[in-house]
Amino acid sequence: MTSIRADRAGRPARLSWRIRLRRDRSLILMTLPAVVLLLVFNYVPLFGLATAFQEYDPLAGVWQSTWAGLYQFERLLSDSLFWGALKNTLWLSFVQLILFFPVPIALALLLNTVLSERIRNFIQSVVYLPHFFSWVLAVTIFQQMLGGAGALNQFLRGNDIGTWDIMTNPDTFALLVTSQVIWKEAGWGIIVFLAALAAINTDLYEAAAADGAGRWRRLWHITLPGLRSVIVLMLVLRLGNALSVGFEQFLIQRNAVGHDTAEVLDTFSFYYGIATGDYSYGAAAGLFKSVISLLLIWGANKLAHAFGEDGLYRK
Repeated sequence: MTSIRADRAGRPARLSWRIRLRRDRSLILMTLPAVVLLLVFNYVPLFGLATAFQEYDPLAGVWQSTWAGLYQFERLLSDSLFWGALKNTLWLSFVQLILFFPVPIALALLLNTVLSERIRNFIQSVVYLPHFFSWVLAVTIFQQMLGGAGALNQFLRGNDIGTWDIMTNPDTFALLVTSQVIWKEAGWGIIVFLAALAAINTDLYEAAAADGAGRWRRLWHITLPGLRSVIVLMLVLRLGNALSVGFEQFLIQRNAVGHDTAEVLDTFSFYYGIATGDYSYGAAAGLFKSVISLLLIWGANKLAHAFGEDGLYRK
């Protein structure tokens, strides 16, 4: 038994950083690779945001490029293509929030009711699997099923029924990409909710059943309140990532439906920034998206506090 030091008031004494470092050295070594990756791929590139305020010349480098102030942002806000990309991004984010966000919760609740562990593990493996597919493979599968020469249209032609244009129809593009996200990511999204369900005290269900509460009442009064904090946390994260609806998914399908429908902020930054060599303009678009995302996550977290939840961090 290790003794715990206490101050004169009886409270545990605060350990020095050297003692804590020696105590937690194994945990620090375990997390060190993840911290290094985070620094290299997430924080070091932040220095490149300086190009958004320059007329960046790759040959001159960041330090020698001409300073342009807010000129790139003035160009951005006066560009109709940028506003079109922003409009598409917000609309697709809204559709995915409404149609995709509840699906992992519903799948977790359904899997939690399966009594056989073998069947539950099999279903989990099946719904997890698409997460590990690349977007090229995922879109190809949808093309083979729903494309002009896909299985669905071949069946319709074989039965003398008119074909259904799905993969190249701008009017149904939002539903198409959302269904792709649901198929690919819903199984992976249930992991957090299954863990939250496992943390709910089963004695509550037994007590409610003894009091005559049916399945739906137990779901409404025990399960959903037990998931509420996790749902709010995931919703805050989802809103903070609302402007990042995907890059590869839209890059692959952009030509099929046209840029007026499939252009989002990520593809806009690529096509009108990197692909054209206008790096400062692309960096300005990326910085604009990051600032708006930060405001969204801050506002969503404030809203979570208003409803009595912790959100990402406590007050």
